[in-house]
Amino acid sequence: MKTLVLGATPNPSRYAWLATVSLKKHGHEVYPVGIKKGNIEGLEIINNKPDLKDIHTVTLYLNPKNQVEWYDYIISLKPKRIIFNPGTENPEMVDLAIKNGIQTIQACTLVLLSTGEFETLMV
Repeated sequence: MKTLVLGATPNPSRYAWLATVSLKKHGHEVYPVGIKKGNIEGLEIINNKPDLKDIHTVTLYLNPKNQVEWYDYIISLKPKRIIFNPGTENPEMVDLAIKNGIQTIQACTLVLLSTGEFETLMV
């Protein structure tokens, strides 16, 4: 399943880094997107808004204020769902997603992966 990690960072102490590694280990095709240059265990962090197809899940690691500039991009990807990790909850983005037929989940990607729910909560 193609998953975009928005807010990716090369810092291994950050949750976005841990989620990218865990998604990869669980066999998901991962696209780490962020403003910092670097890589996450061999995956280059993408520093722009790449034209990607068939993204199933966008998992957010940006606070609501920093999400605004990404709204149009996220919607343009037409993901099936957006995961709002702790600290990223954003009613405005949730409304926008729902209006565009995108499922929203307020959960922790790392927990969903460790419990097997990441796959079972798929739409």
